[in-house]
Amino acid sequence: QVQLVESGGGLVQAGGSLRLSCAASGRTFSRYAMGWFRQAPGKEREFVAATSWSGGITRYADSVRGRFTISRDNAKNTVYLQMNSLKPEDTAVYYCAARRGLSQDAADFGSWGQGTQVTVSS
Repeated sequence: QVQLVESGGGLVQAGGSLRLSCAASGRTFSRYAMGWFRQAPGKEREFVAATSWSGGITRYADSVRGRFTISRDNAKNTVYLQMNSLKPEDTAVYYCAARRGLSQDAADFGSWGQGTQVTVSS
């Protein structure tokens, strides 16, 4: 499995931007599809975005499509989530996750980071 560490969360006003990073350990990062999920208080964890091992295929939740962009740099073992036009409803703990094939289902992912808090004020 791969170990994941997220960073880049924080407090931002509505309409602002943040970029989350997820650094992975190990030499096999480029073999993994990566996903971003989020969990708000009292809610279930939900899919945000995912990318294939090469970055050539991406998937987005309807709620973030057009505002968020997932990307990866396999040379740096890092996946990113650029979040623009943030809304208060984007407030959540954001997690990155890894698995060997592209998926949008949290149950399919076996490796998770510890999460990073994103808070969007109105």
